[in-house]
Amino acid sequence: MKVTLLGVGGSAGLPQIGGPNGLGDWGKADPAEPRNRRTRSSIVIESPENKRILVDTAPDLRPQLLACGIGRIDSLIYTHAHADHIAGFDEIRILNRLLCAPLPAYTDARTWAELRQRFDYAFRPFEGGLFYRPVLHPHTITPGDIVEIQGLPVQFIGQDHGTMPSLGLRVNNLAYCTDVVRLDETALTALENLDVLVIGCFTPGPSHPTHANLATVLGWVARLRPRRTVLTHLGPEMDYQHLRATLPAGVEPGYDGMVIQA
Repeated sequence: MKVTLLGVGGSAGLPQIGGPNGLGDWGKADPAEPRNRRTRSSIVIESPENKRILVDTAPDLRPQLLACGIGRIDSLIYTHAHADHIAGFDEIRILNRLLCAPLPAYTDARTWAELRQRFDYAFRPFEGGLFYRPVLHPHTITPGDIVEIQGLPVQFIGQDHGTMPSLGLRVNNLAYCTDVVRLDETALTALENLDVLVIGCFTPGPSHPTHANLATVLGWVARLRPRRTVLTHLGPEMDYQHLRATLPAGVEPGYDGMVIQA
């Protein structure tokens, strides 16, 4: 199984719009380090049979897929309905054309309700012909479900995202848990015995209302003891080289385009 981190940035990406000359606000990240340039968080999971599952449609989806050389998607999962995870929704129509079919898609009832409200045109009955709009084949899941998607067993994990719930994923011995501030005992139990944990970590500093900080993530790592931990959804205070130099063994920052074999 192969996982490609399409993007590892927070909701505003990096650099953020602004800066002293209008060319970008890098926060505490070094603009000379290319791995500090981050698009919004999303991944692709590829099975041994070369079937691909896209997790979230970030606003940067088109350039992400082109940069990573990914020309076809077979299924889609949404973790939640915040804009930085769904705003690339209209790119699905090209994925439909490449697949020549509606795209099988999985999320919980709450997220489906928000997607239907924002993108109602995509949920009209499909009568065949050219894909001039996104067309999904929706599947509703609940946290705790294990669903076979493209031959892979995907376990959906309930997460606390502060103002709303989100979904984490476990596929075999790899887990992807972005946009989370707290994990309950049920979630932590589901994340035991991992080889790889890809986990959202927005800030090195004080607690954040909707995202785990570094101290919280390292606490989870100490309990779960995954073989390898990769940080994603990194904020503007998270400089790549500083993290590489200061994180404990087995923990590393992710970067756009990073490939993980699991």
